[in-house]
Amino acid sequence: MIDALLNFDFMRYSFLCGMLIGILAPLIGTFIVVRRLSLIADALSHVTLGGISFGMLAAKWLAPVAISPIWFGILFSVTGALLIERLRSVYKHYQELSIPIIMSLGIGLSVVFISLADGFNQDLFGYLFGSISAVTLADLLTIVAIFIIVVLFIFLLYKELFMLSFDEEYAQIIGVPKYLHVLFMLMVALVISASMRIVGILLVSSLITLPVASAMRFARGYKELMLWSVIFGEGSVILGLIFAFYLNISPGGVIVLLLIVILLCAILYQKKREQGGMLDEN
Repeated sequence: MIDALLNFDFMRYSFLCGMLIGILAPLIGTFIVVRRLSLIADALSHVTLGGISFGMLAAKWLAPVAISPIWFGILFSVTGALLIERLRSVYKHYQELSIPIIMSLGIGLSVVFISLADGFNQDLFGYLFGSISAVTLADLLTIVAIFIIVVLFIFLLYKELFMLSFDEEYAQIIGVPKYLHVLFMLMVALVISASMRIVGILLVSSLITLPVASAMRFARGYKELMLWSVIFGEGSVILGLIFAFYLNISPGGVIVLLLIVILLCAILYQKKREQGGMLDEN
């Protein structure tokens, strides 16, 4: 493993990307889960798949135009985030409808574009479930840029995001601008686009929500929730990449399974702690 990191650029790119994503996805996930918008990650991941498949179709039809499918994925994901926000304002009393609508759009576009591009291939499989060998220097630089943007966004607007997450109506009353929610949705879209190379489009929502679900079992405050979420996410990504390397499989599935194990352990830990508290009271 150490030899591979020293000798192969793609291994270094993969691990650097994984470490950044292991921080980004759970960090943005704390705001998503608290706002009870977990399915947004699923919806945007399917829209991103539509963008990736469109990019691969464009590469087939316009071979001289060398544009990475990742950029189409980012474009579609950002557009999907804006559409969700727009539909939330249209269906004011049924805002959750915006999520399945956009998810259905993403699935439909993906099926059509994949069919036109002559079905699945190895590149698309890597986008779906993650890949170690497919990460390039351009991917790393893109993820670094997204990491800087998202972290600065959260750091500079933490108080506003905190209020918006726990009580959106109160946040508007005290003057938190409405466009902040739109910007937050764009950050979610960027994180999903950044994570797809390592975790895979179909599994990226797990890296956003599962570490938070585990941390909620024993975190005693919001900042502690963020810290434990990042620890669980980072640990699962690093271990997942190591196991994927030695087993020669896609890292996305391994990362998700590790997150499930962490979640089960967190649930068992909470139950034992509650049982111990009841015994102390008796």
